[in-house]
Amino acid sequence: MIEFSYARADDAPSALGLFSPGAKYLGGGTNLVDLMRETIEAPTALVDVAALPGGIEETDGGGLRIGAAVKNTALAEHPLVRARYPMLSRAILTGASGQIRNMASVAGNILQRTRCYYFYDDTARCNKRARGAGCDAIDGFNRIHAILGASPDCVATHPSDMCVALVALDAVVHLDGPDGARSLPLAELHRLPGGTPDIETELAPGELITAVELPPLPFAARSEYRKVRDRASYAFALVSVAAALDVDGGTIRDARLALGGVAHKPWRAHAAEAVLKGQPVTPELFRDAAEAELRDAAPLGGNAFKVELAKRTIAAVLGTLAGADA
Repeated sequence: MIEFSYARADDAPSALGLFSPGAKYLGGGTNLVDLMRETIEAPTALVDVAALPGGIEETDGGGLRIGAAVKNTALAEHPLVRARYPMLSRAILTGASGQIRNMASVAGNILQRTRCYYFYDDTARCNKRARGAGCDAIDGFNRIHAILGASPDCVATHPSDMCVALVALDAVVHLDGPDGARSLPLAELHRLPGGTPDIETELAPGELITAVELPPLPFAARSEYRKVRDRASYAFALVSVAAALDVDGGTIRDARLALGGVAHKPWRAHAAEAVLKGQPVTPELFRDAAEAELRDAAPLGGNAFKVELAKRTIAAVLGTLAGADA
């Protein structure tokens, strides 16, 4: 049995004041509570931040500021999200069942941990649970594992659909902590595994996500999120693609592209974006962009299919968007 203390915070300052070494912030609990049941997480204290002020507000520049405690359902259904950032709404709706979306918070979704089978199995070797233990996934059943940005120490993938869309949209995360408030791009929040897969984010001890900000991106009103999974019901992505294209006169002026299910973090497809920008729309261009992004893929024994699957999904999503803008 895990023994822990519990305290409920009303705002960010009180949450920071209640935090202590060994504690965890608790939002909707849809991931942390499961990990505690499996004895993968054993915090000494829980600081409940579900009651922190939240909301979705339009910024002066025409973007959106989203409170960390906003529930996933509320975010997906918000009229401004659906109109201006449809890829985000679609990503959230594909990410979990309605019951989970009703409980899960924005910050909790961002900070959810991998669904690697070996991470959840405390009899398996896992460097994410215990650095230096080894990684049984590399030579094990690795169908769902990473093909980009992995290391000899960890091949786990990040499970969030929402984060893939947020990374494509250049979202910024606002933080508060013992050393004060700061902000950083969401694309820089999650870390690749390297030799320290147990350190998953750039958060300092006790630091708390307070909000996520979406910058104005007019062409994101024509955006798409496509998730390929083993079954149509609630399942994590084998490959997912979030994309937006700015097409003018048959030429791509700008592009945003991110992938899920392929890396330890939501993967911004910079190489593909560079191939697309300034080029005339053709099916061959979309395939070239996909090839460029997957050039450094390093599949394992059980997930080599992901390389071609990712290429085809990228090309298909870009083709759909280009057709919509034609």
